[in-house]
Amino acid sequence: FTDSALGSTTICQHESLKSWVQTYLEGARTDWLDKAQDFRKQVSSWGNNVTEGQRTVMGINAANVFVFCLWRMPGMQAGHGFRTCVLLCCCRTFSHFSLFHIAANTYVFVEFSSSIASVLGYKQFIAVYLSAGVISIFVS
Repeated sequence: FTDSALGSTTICQHESLKSWVQTYLEGARTDWLDKAQDFRKQVSSWGNNVTEGQRTVMGINAANVFVFCLWRMPGMQAGHGFRTCVLLCCCRTFSHFSLFHIAANTYVFVEFSSSIASVLGYKQFIAVYLSAGVISIFVS
């Protein structure tokens, strides 16, 4: 009798706990999905309000950050052969020396270039940016 009583109460407790955990996890999953959908809607609405100039500047900043991270990879640092030379020539316009350098340039670039990019149009702005980069390579 004791074994049956303990066994049945253990099974009932297990089923009750199992039901509670499933309900809790479904609620948490629903909350998480709702939050993810809200975040996606906010990003989408923000993206729709971004001007062409701001998109251009964000793209150039993304290239700057990508090249900055690329230079931190051991195989891409100076003295590693032909691929470094090619990368150096192609990406010198997007290179930055330190974290402070890229942060300061990104801040100034965002503050002053978005309106210029909107006025010039993204194609002309990219042409001016790349031309300035090439000229700075020759000067340096």
